Amino acid sequence: MNAPEPGLPMAVPAEGLPSRVRIHEVGARDGLQNEKAVVPTAVKAEFIRRLAATGLTTVEATSFVHPRWVPQLADAERLFPEIAELPVELPVLVPNERGLDRALALGARRVAVFASATESFAKANLNRTVDEALAMFAPVVARARDAGGHVRGYLSMCFGDPWEGPVPVGQVVTVSRALLDMGCDELSLGDTIGVATPGHVSALLTALAGAGVPVERTAVHFHDTYGQALSNTLTALRHGVTTVDASAGGLGGCPYAKSATGNLATEDLVWMLRGLGIDTGVDLGRLVATSVWMAAHLGRPSPSRTVRALARADSHKEQ
Repeated sequence: MNAPEPGLPMAVPAEGLPSRVRIHEVGARDGLQNEKAVVPTAVKAEFIRRLAATGLTTVEATSFVHPRWVPQLADAERLFPEIAELPVELPVLVPNERGLDRALALGARRVAVFASATESFAKANLNRTVDEALAMFAPVVARARDAGGHVRGYLSMCFGDPWEGPVPVGQVVTVSRALLDMGCDELSLGDTIGVATPGHVSALLTALAGAGVPVERTAVHFHDTYGQALSNTLTALRHGVTTVDASAGGLGGCPYAKSATGNLATEDLVWMLRGLGIDTGVDLGRLVATSVWMAAHLGRPSPSRTVRALARADSHKEQ
């Protein structure tokens, strides 16, 4: 797909920021799992192919959970072989050893487990306490590592919980440390309902560093419920974080937390990073075209401000 490179912001680097950021693209998994209608496997595969063609190096593909939990991703066994040869990393979620078996059988070697910082969400999402969920993940992480795999640990509700309210920083640090101690290679801090603000992000990252959590193994995953995702991301970058989760077109939410709206849009993130002179390797024009294409399949416009602005600009050029 040959999309023209759109107008870009003037690059004005700021001190204290990384020169390059790796975007962990979650639109095909975290984005589509929240859709009311099931997206056909062929459309998902083409979406991932188009995302890979934009220069993204990591595209989270699917989740090997029981179809009853997330019926939108029940086609994992059919989807993964269709995209397995793409020249990008294709992580998949696995909830337990059965999910890991399914993923390994198809050749997946980058997997993720998903824990909660709060008891309420652990019960809603996994029907377990926090400690019971960690005990379930321990053999999954060990076996994945033994198979030569890379394991990401997602941690939900790091800033606020719809049942419990604000989440104490120390509580998040304790579960974060447990995930790394069991062998997770990377930790993704999730603002699942989008209530974080920059001061809260700074406090958590400072506390994690004090607890010996390496910043180079830390990623951030912000939802944009209150329009804070970009400011929170910038705060994380100032703390040395260089991996940011984002979703093409701003797709996503959380099926177990109804107050969770879409993820940080990848296009909005790339626009900001370009303006800061930070390299991502992503072709913004191709990415916008991909999200416009996907929005057409979903039957609604993309919520991403950057997608809307650049799509309008392209439309005016054509006229």
